Amino acid sequence: MAALNARKVVVLGSTGSIGVSTLDLFEQSKVPVEILALAAGRNVDRLAQQALRWRPKLAVIEDEALLGDLRERLAGSGVEAAAGSEAVAQAAAMGADWVMSAIVGAAGLAPTLAAARTGAVVALANKESLVCAGPELLRISRQAGGTVIPVDSEHSAIFQVLQPACLDRVARLILTASGGPFRTWTREQMAMATPEQAIAHPNWSMGAKISVDSASMMNKGLEMIEASYLFDTPEDRIGVVIHPQSVIHSLVEYTDGSTLAQLGPPDMRSPISYAYSWPERLDWPAKPLDLGAYGQLTFEDPDLSRFPLLGVAREALRLGGGAPTAMNAANEVAVAAFLDRQIGFLDIAASVEGTLERMNGVGDLAVTAGDVLDTAVMIDGSARRIAAEVVAQKRH
Repeated sequence: MAALNARKVVVLGSTGSIGVSTLDLFEQSKVPVEILALAAGRNVDRLAQQALRWRPKLAVIEDEALLGDLRERLAGSGVEAAAGSEAVAQAAAMGADWVMSAIVGAAGLAPTLAAARTGAVVALANKESLVCAGPELLRISRQAGGTVIPVDSEHSAIFQVLQPACLDRVARLILTASGGPFRTWTREQMAMATPEQAIAHPNWSMGAKISVDSASMMNKGLEMIEASYLFDTPEDRIGVVIHPQSVIHSLVEYTDGSTLAQLGPPDMRSPISYAYSWPERLDWPAKPLDLGAYGQLTFEDPDLSRFPLLGVAREALRLGGGAPTAMNAANEVAVAAFLDRQIGFLDIAASVEGTLERMNGVGDLAVTAGDVLDTAVMIDGSARRIAAEVVAQKRH
């Protein structure tokens, strides 16, 4: 493979697990990169360390109260410090060739749209950008001459095995799920689950919010919506199978009976590397897959009675319009309440369902061109207010 040309890069969410893996990949592969900007939420210590190592033009901390601390740590380094959500969006629009979008939650929507408008390659690890405004995000990127490449291991797997010449012969997209820490728990056990138990993922190292989404399988619900938008596939042709070993990351079933799968160890640096080097592949010291060490790979269907958010997500996708945005907002509120020990684990799903019931008709609200961000923010804000009321009724 020919050496990759040097690229100008922005990493949004640089201090989270995906951002750290991205910078580690650059370090290990020794690819020629110029970091234009790094942006983080509140981890000023790690952001400062990264900025001093990579010397970007700009380092942004979203929490404005931490700007003074960041400036002090970067004094004399030549790295400009900034703070606030607008500064994050400005960093995304600095004219990079490649932008890693890894800010967790709906907060990642505005900077992801800003990056897409520049025509950059957007490596998308922020689920909520697609869930809240998928069709418009993809349209904006195409119109600007850019590309959106999925980084989630499931969507990266589909992206890698989806054959362009056979798109009209795809029968199903099949997303794999580890099942999370509660795969074998009863509903009674899940009702007593603690935040520490919920974030103890058996295979992946992730942040707290994403880990809870994995435990509730909301992450797979969000991924169904993402897959529908990314690959222009209706809900009834997207399946989910639980695969505890997390070796097969997703599958594409074709109408001739063939099913193609992408396999690899559970290491996010692999899909990140493909997103960076696409359409080529990057040489880096990746750990090879040793199937003999696994012994066997197992599969099972998800139990919707224990993981109802999968069904909620399917219904939101069927409704369309603003329903996925409202569902995502309600889930963020409920997960935050659970992590704060205000509600129980099973109350997360009940709170999301209760919010959507009170927002009956939200599916009629389309996230449309021209006002994509304003509309998404409006729906998100309404859902958060209602979700907070629903959660308050369920507090211990």
